[in-house]
Amino acid sequence: MVVRNIILALAAIAAAFHLYAAGVEAFTALIQRPVHLAIMGMLGFLGVGVMAGVGKSWEEQRLWEKVLSVSMGLGMAWSCLHLASRHEELVQQVGPPQSLDLLAGGVVILTLLELTRRTTGWGLISIAIAALVYAMTGPYFPGIMAHRGYTPSRIIEHLYLSMDGIWGIPLGVSADFVYLFVLFGTILEVAGGGLLLIGLAARVAGRLRGGPAITASVASAFMGSLSGSAVANVVTTGSLTIPVMKRAGFKPHFAGGIEAAASTAGQLMPPVMGAGAFILATWTNIPYLTVAVSALIPAFLYYAALVMAIQFRAAKMDLDASGQVEESGPVLPKIHLLIPIVIIVVFLAMGRSPMRAAFWGVVSCVLVTFLRRETWLSLEQVKEAVVRGAGSTVQVASACATAGLVVGVASLTGIGLRMSDLIVTLSMGQLPLALFLTAVGSIVLGMGLPTTAAYVVLAALAAPALTDLGVPLLAAHLFVFYFGCMSNVTPPVALAAFAASGVAGGEAMRTAFTAMILAGAGFIVPFMFVYGPPLLLDGSVFEITFAVISGTIGVTALAAGAMGYFRWELPTWERAFLIVSALILLFPGLLSDAIGFALILFAFFRKGTKPGADPTASGPRETKEGTVPAS
Repeated sequence: MVVRNIILALAAIAAAFHLYAAGVEAFTALIQRPVHLAIMGMLGFLGVGVMAGVGKSWEEQRLWEKVLSVSMGLGMAWSCLHLASRHEELVQQVGPPQSLDLLAGGVVILTLLELTRRTTGWGLISIAIAALVYAMTGPYFPGIMAHRGYTPSRIIEHLYLSMDGIWGIPLGVSADFVYLFVLFGTILEVAGGGLLLIGLAARVAGRLRGGPAITASVASAFMGSLSGSAVANVVTTGSLTIPVMKRAGFKPHFAGGIEAAASTAGQLMPPVMGAGAFILATWTNIPYLTVAVSALIPAFLYYAALVMAIQFRAAKMDLDASGQVEESGPVLPKIHLLIPIVIIVVFLAMGRSPMRAAFWGVVSCVLVTFLRRETWLSLEQVKEAVVRGAGSTVQVASACATAGLVVGVASLTGIGLRMSDLIVTLSMGQLPLALFLTAVGSIVLGMGLPTTAAYVVLAALAAPALTDLGVPLLAAHLFVFYFGCMSNVTPPVALAAFAASGVAGGEAMRTAFTAMILAGAGFIVPFMFVYGPPLLLDGSVFEITFAVISGTIGVTALAAGAMGYFRWELPTWERAFLIVSALILLFPGLLSDAIGFALILFAFFRKGTKPGADPTASGPRETKEGTVPAS
């Protein structure tokens, strides 16, 4: 009971601190960011926001573990507040750092690594530890990787007492924007906004063939854009949508794959993009509105491919187009909960800062809940929203701060430039090969990492290589951001798919491969907008319109080939034919578009020249009743 009250008090302090900074008077970065990490660190060591199977809740810890957790939480809080209390003195300080500063820096680095292990697992801290070791052992590396090496005190000074390490851009985005947007999302969900979005999606797509799966995709796009976590989106939205998909006739692995693919792409969907747009805009100095608007068409193509894949699969299984969606309750009594979302979009469109937009979003969200009796927030619901909001931010804050360690080492040692040189060297200066290497590296580095942390690491290590080869800055950063996200559905470490398999009751690896196939457009679209700037709204109206039309036809053909169904079940050769046609069409250019259109038209009208042909392929056929042999 005492610990629960402490957690509630810390969560309330977090809400008050961030709302005050966003709406009343902003703090300097060396106050805002250390205080933010101090609060989140104490909550994390009390078991809030830890990863299942890695960290333990407070109740699960033994006595000595509780003592250790409290000690580390207090140690992190002290080291963070030590910096905040001396920030003006440190700015003016000349000469070597004091011993107490180095001690505080060492404490925050060690406790941060342990906090990140508890909240995100071993993936990110393995990279961080490798970076720290690399910083100390530089002279022992061969060739392009070698550097002069740094002492532990110099490393701590750079990471703790400068803005290039822990307190850099990643943690700044968490402290300034992410917490407020997460708080907004939890208040909206507690008030019934999640069910409202699912209800609206059901009314838009519910009567289509495969309606429950399309509903899940639309709802996950909305919720994933706000939450910023594919895994969190899967276990929240998926707990409502996956059972409905299974009752409609989809197999558990397929229902889980749909939810994982849709939840992953929620982070690619403007306007919020799971806070990714804010980090990208801050990192590149490109206006936020430009980033969000430019990301619209790629996100549309991703979801168009996913929806068409669902439609083709439902047709292949001969699912009924009616009666598939359960009522999620009346929509009109809760429709006013959309007002805060509109307010946030309007503020962002007016060019206001994301921090101010999020502030008014939170305030308006609380106020509009009292417009109708059905959505009034009780005191217990307010407590739940505040604690859940803080708990969801613990993972983001720890991941962003640890990603700052990696970025700090990269800036100290120059490894970022060396990695760019390595990619350029290995690709022999050829952009297609460089894009492929960057894509593979982004997926590997992104495996097991939260999206924000994955993007920060990739922005420092991989994106510069693409800009060196002439890729526009926005396209280069969106490219690595996309592939960092796609690691959520790429085996062997497909966290979103594994979470979905747990909710759906399907086999984990089969769910992961299904999710990867359903998300296939996400592996193609980044190449499209690198080679086709109109997809990022860089071109004339005609060029943009033509790119959208050809891209939509291309991803539709890709979905048909992946699902094995177009207007009829497709044999293997015809599936390969459609996929190749789609790939040709997806790359810009009049010649490639003409060839792609011709091949797809041939596939579409082929059956018309064979009126007596059996349209089904040989082999077993899946239906909602089960797998049956071909007739």
